Amino acid sequence: MQFKDLGLAEEILRAIEEQGYTEPTPIQAKAIPPILMGKDVMGAAQTGTGKTAGFTLPLLQRLKPHANTSMSPARHPVRALILTPTRELAVQVWESVRAYSKYLPLRNAVVYGGVDIKPQILDLRAGVEVLVATPGRLLDHVQQKTVQLGQVEFLVLDEADRMLDMGFMPDLKRILALLPTSRQSLLFSATFSEEIRKLADGLLKEPVLVEVARRNSVTETVTHSVYRVPESAKREMLARLVNTLDLKQVLVFVRTRFGANRLAHALVRDGLNATAIHSDRTQAERMEALQDFKDGKVRVLVATDIAARGLDIEQLPCVINFELPHTPEDYVHRIGRTGRAGQTGDAISLVSREEQELLERIEKLLKTTIPERELEGFDPGAVARRHERPERSERSERSGRPERSGEGRGARPASASRPAPASRAPQDPFFEQPYEPGQAAADKLAAASAAARPAAPGRPGTARPVAALLAPRPGAASTPRG
Repeated sequence: MQFKDLGLAEEILRAIEEQGYTEPTPIQAKAIPPILMGKDVMGAAQTGTGKTAGFTLPLLQRLKPHANTSMSPARHPVRALILTPTRELAVQVWESVRAYSKYLPLRNAVVYGGVDIKPQILDLRAGVEVLVATPGRLLDHVQQKTVQLGQVEFLVLDEADRMLDMGFMPDLKRILALLPTSRQSLLFSATFSEEIRKLADGLLKEPVLVEVARRNSVTETVTHSVYRVPESAKREMLARLVNTLDLKQVLVFVRTRFGANRLAHALVRDGLNATAIHSDRTQAERMEALQDFKDGKVRVLVATDIAARGLDIEQLPCVINFELPHTPEDYVHRIGRTGRAGQTGDAISLVSREEQELLERIEKLLKTTIPERELEGFDPGAVARRHERPERSERSERSGRPERSGEGRGARPASASRPAPASRAPQDPFFEQPYEPGQAAADKLAAASAAARPAAPGRPGTARPVAALLAPRPGAASTPRG
């Protein structure tokens, strides 16, 4: 089957062809016909299967009779509303709408929080037929009376399970109360949990069920592998993997915002163009980091799970789990960034001894054992020992001085001896400072790192600012594979 067999308009087929597609994916082949027939659809598909086009293309087809070139905003009311849980996903969906409606006089816009609302107000006042939005910012516009939803004919909930996880149900109820009851509704989700089914029961009317993958499954185009490595040797192994495998574009996942910043700084010092994307960065900074990654200006994008859903990076060759997620389902969403829409990809995990239980949970979910690999010429044990701080007795032997004990001349009385700490914070081999989670610790480590660096050329006694470490090095940019 090809797209031309689905009854789509010539203008839409032309835009599809320009995107390089001729045959629909399974979710597209199953979802497009019932949507074109005006039926409600409940679709389940794993990430990367092309579900965005699965609802965008038929919506544009059904909106085609409303297309017009009038300059009057009244001739361009919101007819299709697409709700997404995150800003990144909203932008990705809007880009698809814009690409596929290239040859149709249909206006579109995207609204999301974290950025100035004024440009969005101007877009909405000019009139749009297709609006992509996050729930919170859409309600902001409703409150300011800059958007009217009384003529919405099509509603799409994308990543509905994620919306529920993020606590958007109250916002969704408020939005649904503003929409006409006589509309076509589409719900897409990675899973069909009981909560999702309850939401669908109140939202959809006699829906057509479209499911192309089992729950929490992964695509067969992704190759999984595990590298066993001590925690203190992970950063060096990551840098070696990127260079040895000649990865021109790699998405690296960590658990925390602080960890993302710290790893990005370290990789830059290793000579790799890297940046971080997480919730502590502004929306403009996150969009800039993602665009630089897509354009090949940044080779390594270090991300928290905020990027696990919604990021659409064409032909991303590799995803690396620098740290395994605590929830095995998040592993599926992370690696779903590669091997998308029939492309092949690699999912590599760096696993320490402490993460063994997390690995077993992931393998249980996937119902398979992930094969282990070794990096030729790389001894993770030797690297870990290099970063370990010697015990006091070892330091004493190296210095030629005996370690103090409770006996002998000059010994400190037992009552005056310094109490041993109950526990020692793990040492950060990159900054040689105790690891302390939290933004205050991040600021302290960044300041210590900056103070320890050599003076900037031509300015004696001035340390390089930490922010400068994230700037791409001259000549280090590379072109993404494909």
